[in-house]
Amino acid sequence: MKRLFPFFCLLTFSSGLLAQIGGNSTYDFLKLTSSARVAALGGNQIAVKDNDPFLAIDNPSLLNKEMDYKLSMTYVDYLTDINYGFASFTKHYDSIGTFNAGIQYINYGDFTETDIAGNEIGEFTAGEYVYVIGYAYPIDTNFSIGANLKGIYSSLYDYQSFGLAADLGLTYYSPKRGFTLALVSKNMGRQLTYYTDSDIREDLPFEMQLGLSKRFKKVPIRIGVIWQHLQKWNLNYENPNEQEEQSSLLSDEPPEEESENEFFENLKRHLIFNAEFLITENINLRVGYNYFRRRELRIDEELGTVGLSFGLGLRISKFHLSYARSAYHQAGSTNTFSVSTRLSDFIK
Repeated sequence: MKRLFPFFCLLTFSSGLLAQIGGNSTYDFLKLTSSARVAALGGNQIAVKDNDPFLAIDNPSLLNKEMDYKLSMTYVDYLTDINYGFASFTKHYDSIGTFNAGIQYINYGDFTETDIAGNEIGEFTAGEYVYVIGYAYPIDTNFSIGANLKGIYSSLYDYQSFGLAADLGLTYYSPKRGFTLALVSKNMGRQLTYYTDSDIREDLPFEMQLGLSKRFKKVPIRIGVIWQHLQKWNLNYENPNEQEEQSSLLSDEPPEEESENEFFENLKRHLIFNAEFLITENINLRVGYNYFRRRELRIDEELGTVGLSFGLGLRISKFHLSYARSAYHQAGSTNTFSVSTRLSDFIK
């Protein structure tokens, strides 16, 4: 545990950084889900330690020898004409640890360029990319640490920007109890070059997360809870157009009942609940509930299934296939497809 203390201090110190939520940071595509499994589990899962290399993009300390020689790929049919994807390769060395190299991209589609009079003069595209190198080392049979180093490139028409970021993760895993606890500090870094000549540096979407999961011995199910945005308590957004002035005869302070409601509202926005039904070794069903997403993207007239997600995992021969559908808005949902395989299985 003494060797873990400096690492834990570094994670905790990061919580003092400025919190940026809801479009106040650049490179927001870094918050997109990396696989269909994660998408089905509410968009976040940092506390499951198995042979799935997709989980390492969010928590590098989950990298382990069971992921050796695995190639993983994801494609997402996102909203409108936007699509994005992810690919990675993992290699384990007994004496050193486990390494992972990956790339994630997002393509915003084709755009028509016009002059000030509205005349079409051409077309252009926009996209962003992140190149990831991950590493994890098992400290003992229960604890592991890991880090991701990210090189970021953003191209939006004639505007380009480069950035550098890092993730740090610490995981405790008890195989005997089927229990996993993880702490992650994500997207620590800065812009290296700016979109314009104004020298205005934008913050990255820094976030701290705490997650846990429990797999039951006699019931084929794994449940998980993720606490997101540890670095900031108040996640409520107050629309000035919808605010109503409230006053009290005794003071300007809100009633106690209202304060309690605000507390529980914030608490629910921090939590993501998910579950995996491990029907067989080859078939898994997944479901997740993201209350923060439901509140931010809801329409009062018809909530529908916003904030809910579900998916399916299949193992067919040498391939692991996954699909997820996530409800973001009444206007549409996203479909995520992932596949992974161990390249060494094809070598005699």
